Amino acid sequence: MLQHTIDERGVVTLTLDRPQLHNAFDDALIAELIKVLALYKTHPQSRLLVLRANGKSFSAGADLNWMQRVAQYTQDQNKADAENLAELMSGLYYFPHPTLAVVQGAAFGGGVGLVSCCDIALASDKASFCLSEVKLGLVPAVISPYVIAAIGARQAQRYFLSAERFDAQTAYHLGLVQQLCTPETLDSQATVLINTILSNAPVALTACKQLIHRVDAAINPELRDYTTSLIAQLRVSPEGQEGLAAFLEKRPAGWLK
Repeated sequence: MLQHTIDERGVVTLTLDRPQLHNAFDDALIAELIKVLALYKTHPQSRLLVLRANGKSFSAGADLNWMQRVAQYTQDQNKADAENLAELMSGLYYFPHPTLAVVQGAAFGGGVGLVSCCDIALASDKASFCLSEVKLGLVPAVISPYVIAAIGARQAQRYFLSAERFDAQTAYHLGLVQQLCTPETLDSQATVLINTILSNAPVALTACKQLIHRVDAAINPELRDYTTSLIAQLRVSPEGQEGLAAFLEKRPAGWLK
């Protein structure tokens, strides 16, 4: 489900390892990611974190079985569930050391959130991206502060509202990823960047992250509470229930009839 290692240089590698499910995440994977991020946040040797994935896809977002479960939750249960996802995104965004996403394939929904939470993102030029929540009668609430921080409100208006799939070149122009590589050179280019970052002063790198977050202080506890409350409300709404049911039953949603 999740592999994690730290090498002698202090490079932490987290690898999503559910390739048969396109690295979709559920409550168990979210809990494991939160636990592992907390472990390496305070690890005395940690200097840099790399987030990558095995298989064709980086992450398809929410796991179908998890979606089926949360469709039956009350609003309060959905709020608690969303808080766990918010804890993951916050833990990655505020990880004290530099973070690097290496995106080899498709990143949808929460997968885009993970990419947005990393300081730097490299992607294969064959990767693709999508924020498809409105097709399900939902919104990308919990991930929205991080995605908007990455691509800006104007571009979020298009891709949140259209739910269209976009390619790696578009992701690069939006600022979601900062470098494109061929599939064959993605790992070697990631290594080059890792070595470049590791050549810098460790305390200064942490201070730089704190500086950026302090200057760009739009993400705060009040915003987190709003986004988790919003998704909890929409999951139990008639439209949200219809959207999830239509998706799981592989039929058109009611608003398309």
